[in-house]
Amino acid sequence: MAIATHEFHVTASGFDALDDVLWQAWNEMTLPEGLRAEIIEGAIEVSPTGSRRHGKVANRLRDALGDHLDADDSLAAYQDINVICRRKVYIPDVFVAPEDVDEAPDPDGLGVSASGVILVAEIVSPGREAGARDRDRKRRAYAEAGIDVYVIIDDFDEDGVVTVLSKPDAVKGEYGMVIRAAYGTVATIPDGPLKGFAIGPEITAR
Repeated sequence: MAIATHEFHVTASGFDALDDVLWQAWNEMTLPEGLRAEIIEGAIEVSPTGSRRHGKVANRLRDALGDHLDADDSLAAYQDINVICRRKVYIPDVFVAPEDVDEAPDPDGLGVSASGVILVAEIVSPGREAGARDRDRKRRAYAEAGIDVYVIIDDFDEDGVVTVLSKPDAVKGEYGMVIRAAYGTVATIPDGPLKGFAIGPEITAR
């Protein structure tokens, strides 16, 4: 489901009005089991929860991040929690934030503030819209939120590609560094608290 946005894209106050409308609508939604709703780039996007393959890869990634973070008890890997940034709502497949998520609360108590999130990861689902959401819309949104690292695990990019994006520019909505690694090879996070974390065949294997 998407909400039309063209009437609101005129002034700064118009953007604020759109944010308020979408936020209220999102808060009042009741979805059937198996669906989730996010607010991305001026629309509420409703999508199904992932397939078995999707969940398997997400769990492998979460577990690997947990092992990597064992020596740092200040951070932890999470799934299925709202990440909120200025009344935008994202539900990453996996993300890393403080071990005590109360250190990164959102003002409304509905999730975690994006300001406390250091990594988000999405496992791309089949379909053009799902691909565009993870490769394009969320890429811009996560950069605008200032999230340090965005990992995309994509079965549908060539024969499978892991993309690691870092060095976000919140003004431009872009990541300054892009690392791409074909399935069967390893993509490594280049810097920050997760420097050296490797995403390879043990996570992406079909």
